[in-house]
Amino acid sequence: MSGMKNAGVDPLDLVDPERYARRGYPHDAWTRLRADAPVAFFEPAGFEPFWAITKHADVMEIAKQPLRFSSASGISLRRAGARVIPTEMIVMLDPPRHGPMRRVANAGFTPRAVRERAADIDRIATDIVDGATAQGATELDFVERVAAPFPLAVIAWVLGVPRDEWTLLFRWTNEIIGKDDSEYRRPGESPGQTIKRARGEVHAYFRTLIAQRRAHPQDDLVSELARGKVDGEPLTDEQLVSYCELLVEAGNETTRNAVSGGLLAFSEHGEEWEKLRARPEVLPDAVEEILRWVSPISHFTRVATEDYELRGASIRAGDQVALYFASANRDEDVFDDPFAFRVDRRPNHHLAFGFGEHFCMGAHVARIELETVFRHLLERLEAFEVAGTVERLSSITNGSIKHLPLRWRTTSGS
Repeated sequence: MSGMKNAGVDPLDLVDPERYARRGYPHDAWTRLRADAPVAFFEPAGFEPFWAITKHADVMEIAKQPLRFSSASGISLRRAGARVIPTEMIVMLDPPRHGPMRRVANAGFTPRAVRERAADIDRIATDIVDGATAQGATELDFVERVAAPFPLAVIAWVLGVPRDEWTLLFRWTNEIIGKDDSEYRRPGESPGQTIKRARGEVHAYFRTLIAQRRAHPQDDLVSELARGKVDGEPLTDEQLVSYCELLVEAGNETTRNAVSGGLLAFSEHGEEWEKLRARPEVLPDAVEEILRWVSPISHFTRVATEDYELRGASIRAGDQVALYFASANRDEDVFDDPFAFRVDRRPNHHLAFGFGEHFCMGAHVARIELETVFRHLLERLEAFEVAGTVERLSSITNGSIKHLPLRWRTTSGS
């Protein structure tokens, strides 16, 4: 194994979920790696060895080569000895299987399809934000009242999940994404047991819902998926439930992280909130800056299928490679003053939605969701501040805030 040194970075800064929970993303470590070892090899105890890719250009170079760098072995850093479980989830499919599977649901996520849903997304945001700011409420947990229920309600409505069952999706998502966090595990369960049980419950739920939609189709995405075909053949139950699981997790968790992380950023950079209130026309740019700044997903992994040279480093076939999107989004060679949060930043070539074959299918929905919820917040909130301890998820993959206590002052008339 030949390549660069690792710039003196402690491997635990990259793989210890408790450090992520205490400190947030390891931006200091990533900054050192970008400067001194942008292709660095780590062998942390308890994890499979991996290459850390931290520069924007290098992340894109690997992400656009899915045949040389496979997703089939998983998309997050693997614990030592972890068994790779075959899955039909499209985020872990390589060409040529990935494209046809992705196209089954693509029509529901085009810009046109999303625009057609904009009024319903606005209605959901209105209900949730109005509920949070009603009756003069001045202190609340922003994640619990706004950031978590809003994207959950949107994706559940799109899928066709009955409203009284939305909380099930929320619990399962928390357990799957937060398997390393004791708040989301059941007493006595290991992370592996938690994710196995929660995924089993998700799959059982969607098998039932899919059977109902096959018998009685409705105007929802589960019905559309159930009608979908790949190479002229209907999707199997396993393919369908894997699709639904991915949509629930990605559609809920990443937008939730961006909403909560975005408002936290505004609480720390009050002048940018005032700028946005004075110039609401830059809200689309502000959304892109929130995505860059928060980077809801820290990394995805790939496995090299052949030997590959990158910046003088020799990546061997079978090596695990971590693409650090959150680091790429602070790359000094791409972003002017990358550690400044600026709502009117242009250009903003962030990689918050990934790049290449696996670019986020729901990017258009996420952008509309973020524009919508922050437009409502701009109309209602004059000022706000953190009113307690910000609690982050114990996860090396998801930049999730579990609890964000806020104290705020609403605008007159809201």
